[in-house]
Amino acid sequence: MICLTQAVVVEGKYDKIRLSSLIDAPIFVTDGFRIFKDREKLALLRRLAKEQGLLILTDSDAAGFKIRGHIKGAIKEGKVYHAYIPQILGKESRKKQPSKEGTLGVEGMERSVLEEALRKSGILFADGPKKDPVTRMDFYEAGLSGGENSAEKRQALLKTLELPSYLSSSALLEAVNALMSREEFLETVARKL
Repeated sequence: MICLTQAVVVEGKYDKIRLSSLIDAPIFVTDGFRIFKDREKLALLRRLAKEQGLLILTDSDAAGFKIRGHIKGAIKEGKVYHAYIPQILGKESRKKQPSKEGTLGVEGMERSVLEEALRKSGILFADGPKKDPVTRMDFYEAGLSGGENSAEKRQALLKTLELPSYLSSSALLEAVNALMSREEFLETVARKL
């Protein structure tokens, strides 16, 4: 498992699933072209770029480069890194037909190819032990999941942290771990909820 100090943004959920088996870092999804209209998610990506750096890893097709360009153009401050996968002809196993351009996306790349793309990106690998993360149990104990009014409490936390209001519990957990330490999370929850 490769530990990264930056957050990572990919196009879709299958890209996220593929990458999560390789890296230890928060991974966010653009939901394809939805990123063009999603001001809240762009605000989150700007914040991540400013606070810890952001790695963009999209498919090497026209759509992927359009999404990559839009994100890069929307981030004026902070550090943005780019990882590029090669254009390899083929189709992902879950799909009936190849993509419009006939190339594999992030989800279809071999592990070794993804590792090489990460190495060439100039990103910083974390040294030493990773910080103590906020866990699903922390969310449960704070009343943010699995309990009465947990949805309302998550919305209050999202508002406090100035995060997109539609983030799922899992996406919120990733954002919290990307933006703050466990101690900061516990202090925030104690003060605001």
